[in-house]
Amino acid sequence: MRACLKIAGTPVAADPAKRERGCLDKILRVFASPALRDRRLHSHTFSLAVFAPPRLLARMRTLPHSRSCFVCGDSNPIGLKLRLETDGRIVQTQFVPGSELVGFKQTMHGGIVGTLLDEVMAWACAVQAKRFAYCAELTVRFLQPVRPGEELIVSGELVHNRRGRIFEAKSELRDPTGNILATATGKYLPVKQAHTTELATDLVCPPSWEFGSEGILRSRDETI
Repeated sequence: MRACLKIAGTPVAADPAKRERGCLDKILRVFASPALRDRRLHSHTFSLAVFAPPRLLARMRTLPHSRSCFVCGDSNPIGLKLRLETDGRIVQTQFVPGSELVGFKQTMHGGIVGTLLDEVMAWACAVQAKRFAYCAELTVRFLQPVRPGEELIVSGELVHNRRGRIFEAKSELRDPTGNILATATGKYLPVKQAHTTELATDLVCPPSWEFGSEGILRSRDETI
């Protein structure tokens, strides 16, 4: 005897392709019927999963950069000259390391990996705590070798602001497919106000940002 299934009392062939088409047609007819509003169809209740639309991420905006920094400085002759961006919480940058940055053959030097992870965390502190800070403690976990010539995505965020005295942050380094290659956590101490004037002279701020004399980094865009 040929096996069959029933949907709302209607026989459906057991052949997988025919069964799938029959089920879909039946469900569509059910949902198109006004009777569904007034009664349950036999003993079966049909429901469709409703997914909320994904929340759009805030647009990323380019952050200020320094002139002398090894990572973001545009006047450092041996620097990486990276540009960082933020949505107001996450700070990120993209980077393709060259062969001059390797340690072991075809493996990016761990010190450079740690430098990138530290950089995005320091800027995450600046964005969220509005203060620039020095790294006091850095812990890096190297999960997979980082290869030169491959695109890297580095992101960081502030985790805790300890009353403006200590900032705790985290960061990660991924490849374009989302594989995590390295992670880091760090503790940061805010730069003293007496040192902010010298810091300000080295900073290049886009029009949408300003660095006040009191050492506060501000965005002129109210969405950040």
